[in-house]
Amino acid sequence: MSERVNLMAPEVRANPYPVYAELRRTAPVCQVEPGGLWALTRFEDVAAAFKNPQVFSSAGVRTTTAPPWLGHNPFSESMIVMDPPRHMRLRTLVSRAWTPAAVNRLEPRIRSFAQTLAERLSPEREVDFVDAFAMPLPASVIGELFALDPTMTARYKRWSVDLSSVSGTTEKDTHRHESIKATVREMEDYLSDVVAERRRHPQDDMVSDLVKTRVDGEALSDAEVMSFLFLLVVAGLETTVQLVSHSVRLLMEQPHLVARLRENPSQVGRFVEEVLRYEPSVHGLVRVTTKATEVAGVVIPEGARVALMIGSACRDGERFKDPDTFDMDREGVNNMPFGHGIHFCLGAPLARLEARVGLEVLLSRFTRFTPTGPVKWNTSLTVRGPLSLPLIPHA
Repeated sequence: MSERVNLMAPEVRANPYPVYAELRRTAPVCQVEPGGLWALTRFEDVAAAFKNPQVFSSAGVRTTTAPPWLGHNPFSESMIVMDPPRHMRLRTLVSRAWTPAAVNRLEPRIRSFAQTLAERLSPEREVDFVDAFAMPLPASVIGELFALDPTMTARYKRWSVDLSSVSGTTEKDTHRHESIKATVREMEDYLSDVVAERRRHPQDDMVSDLVKTRVDGEALSDAEVMSFLFLLVVAGLETTVQLVSHSVRLLMEQPHLVARLRENPSQVGRFVEEVLRYEPSVHGLVRVTTKATEVAGVVIPEGARVALMIGSACRDGERFKDPDTFDMDREGVNNMPFGHGIHFCLGAPLARLEARVGLEVLLSRFTRFTPTGPVKWNTSLTVRGPLSLPLIPHA
């Protein structure tokens, strides 16, 4: 390609996969817009970079989540931006509260939330699926995890959209700056009150677990708890919203899969795994090089911002047979959609659980979904998915 690809261009946001394929073929390591990022697009190179934090530092995330116009952002102090040894300390502490048992015992509540939301979807009536189901399902789960005020769930969409859009907001987008700054202040004010209340009066919830957990006598500070709560709102909410939205969009595009899954509900989990590969929620994570390094014959300079393109890696034909074909019978495990190496997503089991249960409930009530308008895509270097998904569910 003679000109730099702009990953934020509307036509690329709508369908980035042909662009990714061309980059893998002709320029697997190259600079792209916005900002002259270096992009790695092949699975092998992306996986190697994830596993080499000594050269590809996670501090790169901070360059996209705390630009100069924003300044303070607790998300940018979370463990996702840290390298060893600080990363391991925080991950160990948080993992004490974020256990598989804590996630698995949520399934009955997730199913109850999904059933309530599905009952509100009227057959043969148009609805924005993101607003009506994909967003409130994980928002309700987060509220359950943290024992938050249920009336707050309506705010989560704005919070998650604003925070995830920081990476796609330029210096020139001044109309967005104040809105995002206000969101950060509002979240921090509300969550600070929650943390203080749990320290005074612990409950049976994850915030209480976070503030009381100890490893070798060491606890999380208020700032560290806050950064994790911000991280969960973005990573735990936004990525699950997109996973559920992508799943239903693919069922609209391939209606024969609805019939198959309704007949064999036990295969919904397999379907979700292929959605994660074919339409991953996370398309790129940014790293910063600590020294000049060579990848695929190209020298990336020290201090360069490097985008590890997960969305491209998951369509790499060197790794996956017929990568542009949706095949839920595909064998093998692909965890790339949740990151790789030391930063593999702690919330992956919860995201998979929410998507599986949500789809099981939807497929038990509806026989097909038909689109009623164009998809409106979000603007983020990190997460790609619909802001709105208009459709009609059919009983």
